[in-house]
Amino acid sequence: MNDLKKQMDDGQLLPGDRLSSVVDLAAQYNVGRSTIREALSALKAMGLLNIKQGGGTFVKAPPVETAPVHPMQHYADLWEGRAASLRHILEVRRVLESGCASLAAQHRTDDDLSIFKKLLEDMEQSDDEHFIEQADVKFHQQIAAATHNPLLIDLMESLSLKLHESMKDMRALWFYAKRSSAERLLQEHMRIYEAIAQQDSREATARMELHISKVEQVLNEKKAGDLQRI
Repeated sequence: MNDLKKQMDDGQLLPGDRLSSVVDLAAQYNVGRSTIREALSALKAMGLLNIKQGGGTFVKAPPVETAPVHPMQHYADLWEGRAASLRHILEVRRVLESGCASLAAQHRTDDDLSIFKKLLEDMEQSDDEHFIEQADVKFHQQIAAATHNPLLIDLMESLSLKLHESMKDMRALWFYAKRSSAERLLQEHMRIYEAIAQQDSREATARMELHISKVEQVLNEKKAGDLQRI
């Protein structure tokens, strides 16, 4: 990520330039594809890239009115607003999704489990970060669907736009501030699914709370001076 950002700062990569594919970048830097996807996700969260589903990844021009004289101050200002919004969303998710996980474990059907499995396969096998974000959001919506409570389903659907808008920031936090990987994030989802599949209501609640707490902890601990990490 740092090398790509340096190329943007130095003018080697200009707004509108298209980056190489995930496969080519992985070969160029001699790292796994998941590492490249994580780096692109973080740069996208910083507003430096535009990732078009099926259309490639492009360098994005920063808004002229916010072009910083001191880049870290600019990132700090952006972070304050994003962090406050994320914190509010996470507070709602902690209350709503923990309860949904518990009820999903009690009421899930075989059809629900099939949908969960397909979403987890999509998250594991795709190289398209936008597609993975969509699958991530759908996984959390499916937990509400598996409760078979129409009011909870409606509540989660009303949050879907907010969830999708914030997902890239949450994933960037997970990958970089916690030094984690796409595989580890997938394992978090797998553990939640397993508890629901086993109809273990208490464990499903605990795993969902832990999943949300990890991002929440980063938000509470993060300092503006650490922004270069993501």
